[in-house]
Amino acid sequence: MNILKVKGRIDLWSLAAAVLISLSVGILSSFFTMDAESIYKSLTLPSFAPPPWIFGPVWTILYITMGIASYRIWMYAGHNKGVGTALFYYTMQLILNFLWSVIFFSLQFRGFAFLEIILLLVLIIVTTFRFFDIDKPAGLLMVPYLLWVSYASLLNGSIWIFNR
Repeated sequence: MNILKVKGRIDLWSLAAAVLISLSVGILSSFFTMDAESIYKSLTLPSFAPPPWIFGPVWTILYITMGIASYRIWMYAGHNKGVGTALFYYTMQLILNFLWSVIFFSLQFRGFAFLEIILLLVLIIVTTFRFFDIDKPAGLLMVPYLLWVSYASLLNGSIWIFNR
């Protein structure tokens, strides 16, 4: 199955826009968190914390898969009444995704970042289920992101506790 083909076709412009929107969240948040790696290294970390170099590649892959998932949903606009709601939740979780980096690294409010990432996780779950209702491959594309943010939530909570 071609993951980029929806209803028998590929719309390269919509695909490029969807992936670019998703990637731009990561790029934009990196401008606000230029010293994230040094901050991360300075923290007391739990034993299950990954090395800092892993975040860039993982987030790049996740932003691309999220973009492809949103593209697949967008392709159902006009054919499924749930598309608008699904994309609303997707947009809200993208905003929270961006804000988490700023709260955790720039503002260094670890406790507030933990509460925010839990809300983000809830929105990702809602988004993933909404995507599944419209297009199963789109829902599946969101699962790695859901798993990673679940792990990141545990990591954030642990860092908050260890660094109070």
